[in-house]
Amino acid sequence: MSIMNQQELLNRITFNPKTLRGKPVILGLRISVEMILELLGKGATTEEILEDYPELEPLDIQAACFYAYSLVSQEEIIERVAN
Repeated sequence: MSIMNQQELLNRITFNPKTLRGKPVILGLRISVEMILELLGKGATTEEILEDYPELEPLDIQAACFYAYSLVSQEEIIERVAN
C-alpha cells in the first residue's frame, strides 16, 4: 500500500470531543473504530457489517483496521518471563 493510500485511509477517521467522547470515528458518521473492530473480532464479515450499517463503505472498514494497525505497530513490546 502506498503512503498516499495509507493517508487516504487515515483521513477517513476523525476525532471530536463532542462525538462519542472523542473516540475515533468514521468521518461524518457516529460509528466508532472500536465498534467496527469489535464486530470483526466477534466474527462478523465485512459484508455483514455493511448490511447492518449501510452508511458505511468498504473503505471505512479497511480504514478502521489500518488505524488499529497503526496504533499497535507503534507500541513498545514488553517481554513476559514465564514463571
